[in-house]
Amino acid sequence: MNERVRASRREILGWAMFDFANQAYTLLIITVVFGDLFTRIVVGDAPDYRLGNLLWSLSLATSYLLVVVCAPVAGAVMDAASAKKRFLFASYLLTVVATAALYFVAPGYAALGVLLLIVSNFAYSIGEAFIASFLPGLGPPRDLGKISGFGWALGYVGGLVATVFALLALGEVSEENFQRIRWVGPFAGGFFLVAAIPTFLWLRERGTPRPLPTLRDALATGFGRVRGTLSRLRLHRDLAVLLVSVFFAMSGIYIVIAYAFIYGAQVIGWDESVRVAMFVLVQITAAAGALGFGWLQDRIGALRTYRITLWTWVLAVLLIHLTPELSVLLRSMGIDWQAQQVFLVVGCAAGMSLGACQSATRTLVGLFSPLSRSAEFFGFWGLSLKLAGAFGLVAVGLLQAWLGLRTAVLFCALLFFAAWLVSLRVDQGRGEAAAETGG
Repeated sequence: MNERVRASRREILGWAMFDFANQAYTLLIITVVFGDLFTRIVVGDAPDYRLGNLLWSLSLATSYLLVVVCAPVAGAVMDAASAKKRFLFASYLLTVVATAALYFVAPGYAALGVLLLIVSNFAYSIGEAFIASFLPGLGPPRDLGKISGFGWALGYVGGLVATVFALLALGEVSEENFQRIRWVGPFAGGFFLVAAIPTFLWLRERGTPRPLPTLRDALATGFGRVRGTLSRLRLHRDLAVLLVSVFFAMSGIYIVIAYAFIYGAQVIGWDESVRVAMFVLVQITAAAGALGFGWLQDRIGALRTYRITLWTWVLAVLLIHLTPELSVLLRSMGIDWQAQQVFLVVGCAAGMSLGACQSATRTLVGLFSPLSRSAEFFGFWGLSLKLAGAFGLVAVGLLQAWLGLRTAVLFCALLFFAAWLVSLRVDQGRGEAAAETGG
């Protein structure tokens, strides 16, 4: 049986700093700034922006499908060659370069924007799986919830720092401000470049690094190990069922991440001050959710915590859809709140669920993964996440083109409910026992 010893504080901090660094990409490019810039300014098919929204969905979905193809094989090769840091470094550099190049995406250059989005989001997304594969080696099972939660929380702090500075320095998303706001790509890439340096200085490669095989041998090794894992999947049935649940949950989360601020601009019609306030509050509540639920995971179990977060998501999505009606109801009660102010409060509930849910799923995969095959198993986790992203974004892109964005968002509530139903078939104790036997 493999013993899991807690890593040093410096190494855990180095691991978590990658979350701190890459949140600049998630927030500035996917959530807060560039999504709005691409749909309303670069594509600009007013008044409903359905073409821009569809191109946005298809770009992100394509990048996620590429991760689906590559992540499990890359994880197997990383395990075989003890090459996690080398693969992580390659994904990091590609993310930085492609993100900085978004500066050149101007109105009329939607095709270039689609290409760079696919490349940058592919590199960023596969890097998420690579960095997560280090988690099982950072501590014993009883500590993984706290460690994972710390990483997510530090990530939201990094996102808060990067995005507040960017919003103050670059201003609002508008045609008049385009020459300043287009610098969001180089800023996000630069922040990622600098902030992730501690990761590569302090995070250890467990195992003796070996020369990478040729491409042909690497593919043969990767596919061979993946086939072996699939053939033994009955020994890890709880992980397999969990990944199905994660597929549905992350489909909903990817939709929220990609469309939250687009929804605020297009459906709610918020002011710039409310947009900034929403960002700050979501980061604070997401960090609190990651830390608080990370603590809770180690007391009531990661699986039970995960199920709680799924129900909070169902409630949050329903409240998002009902925001205009809630505003009318409050005014009838003498509370003069506009829809954008109600949306701000609802966003806090979503933010709390965001950090907690993602942290819990990463902890569970870490608990269910044998140390000797952790990169490969996290490759399957990455596959589930990105297949979810592709499915969710294509589905909501088509739904919003047909029904409009406000109605399409209800699809997320169905996804979170489906995730909860599937999770009822997972047994955490049995999954941990299977991981300890090796597999």
